[in-house]
Amino acid sequence: MALNATCKNWLAAEAALEKYYLPIFYGVEFIVGLLGNTAVVFGYLFCLKSWTSSNIYLFNLSISDFAFLCTLPMLMRTYAHGRWVYADVLCTVNRYVLHANLYTSILFLTFISIDRYLLMKYPFREHLLQKKEFAVLISVAIWVLVTLELLPILSVINPVTADNSTNCNDYASSGDPIYNLIYSMCLTFLGFLIPLSVMCFFYFKIVLFLRERSRQLATASPLEKPLNLVIMAVVIFSVLFTPYHILRNVRIASRLGNRAQHQCTQTTISTFYIVTRPLAFLNSVINPVFYFLMGDHFREMLMSKLRHHFKSFTSFRR
Repeated sequence: MALNATCKNWLAAEAALEKYYLPIFYGVEFIVGLLGNTAVVFGYLFCLKSWTSSNIYLFNLSISDFAFLCTLPMLMRTYAHGRWVYADVLCTVNRYVLHANLYTSILFLTFISIDRYLLMKYPFREHLLQKKEFAVLISVAIWVLVTLELLPILSVINPVTADNSTNCNDYASSGDPIYNLIYSMCLTFLGFLIPLSVMCFFYFKIVLFLRERSRQLATASPLEKPLNLVIMAVVIFSVLFTPYHILRNVRIASRLGNRAQHQCTQTTISTFYIVTRPLAFLNSVINPVFYFLMGDHFREMLMSKLRHHFKSFTSFRR
């Protein structure tokens, strides 16, 4: 009886998280993220005159975030009403954009870490990896690579009709769990762990470089900001993405075997997995911070442009 009561509590918690937690969290991400990324896209398109490799990576990151944020209203309505009310093809597109944002973000942030390190070693940007043309090729390659990585998901994600209601389930709750677990483990390794290791390696090199430079300078204060930024980037990246990937694989593994025997365990794991999903995509809200802190003179140019438009609008009103 106690076990049944516990299972009912977990079922109620899972239903409540899907109905209230996901729509509210995605709604906050949509509003805040859209404002931040719109400002970034505006700044890059209308304020930035001289592009660098870092700007190219950051701009592609903003496009990825912007595309993902545009899909959130559909998810908010779906979870709030408990059913998918859009065309079937939009279910597949929605899930593709969601995962594409996740893995393009990881790769673009990884190449940004490489670019930051090279900028310290080669401040005049004479290295091949710092050339704008190379950055464009890398950006195109990232989009193609991520699309190829996600092709298996497109065949799995399909709207499911049950009890006169259509649902657009997430990847971890769809398809054959054996096939999905193997693919998810490969995607975790190739799409997350390898880029994370590369990012940590270059950020570690940046930390060593900054510490060495601080010992050569009379004061370390000019280097405190970039050093803190490096630490913040690694911590945020790890905290947001690691729980999601762990629980996604655990969620798929929990679907193996007899569903009736493991229903309570599945529900418990699914509840924790639901919590991590919007957290993983919180990077779309946080990424604009990196544009302002890491973009070459981006913040100054954007603020100057906004002040100019504000003065023009004020003069026109007068």
